[in-house]
Amino acid sequence: MKVLIIDDEQHCVKTLTWALQEYCSNVEIIGTAKNGEEGFERINQLRPDLIFLDIEMPIMSGIDMLEKFEKIDFKVVFTTAYDQYAIKAIKLNACDYLLKPIDKDELKSAVEKIQMSENTFINGERIQNIKHNLHVLPTLQKIAIPSSEGILFFDLNTIVHLEASSNYTVIYFDNETKLVSSRTLKEYEELLPAQIFFRCHHSHLINLKFIKKYIKGEGGFVDLGHGQMVEVSRRKKLEFLELLKT
Repeated sequence: MKVLIIDDEQHCVKTLTWALQEYCSNVEIIGTAKNGEEGFERINQLRPDLIFLDIEMPIMSGIDMLEKFEKIDFKVVFTTAYDQYAIKAIKLNACDYLLKPIDKDELKSAVEKIQMSENTFINGERIQNIKHNLHVLPTLQKIAIPSSEGILFFDLNTIVHLEASSNYTVIYFDNETKLVSSRTLKEYEELLPAQIFFRCHHSHLINLKFIKKYIKGEGGFVDLGHGQMVEVSRRKKLEFLELLKT
């Protein structure tokens, strides 16, 4: 498998090159690039099977570089120093990533996973999702929600309640409308700010600002208004009651 490394930090390039040569004998490093602009040219010249791509780089970021391709016919592993927003943005779009400094076992696992899978390419929609979430996650004002119509954007303050429905999530809004999303409730729990949204039950994630009343019971129930009554699990009851005191 032909590999290209794109990273502006030379020591990261050297470390990853050494690790690939040492622990992944079935890959061939065919080149490196120090920014997205150079990376775009090198990809077109060398036609790699896989690129290791840093997100934040001068001149042109990794995400901006990917947007320049009409079709992405190579596989991508994002590399980044720890940044909770970058990791969430990548994970939400089911893309592979490695944290810097790169762990040899995680590197081996990522390479093996890519070699075994036929479907690890990313597309334009995923790139747009990552780019949007990288931009909005630090401020957490809006969220991009994929739907059958495309990508829809909503203010977090309009979301009242999210409910698990198999591998989908039903999102309820303050105007009494709802939307079915292809993401799981767990993905939304990881994405949304814990100081605003609380997982009160394995099937329910609620916006604390919309609580109208708590009704006592084994676990209890939360009245969110507009006829939305949500169960609180026994396991979550104490944590929830403590949260209400703050």
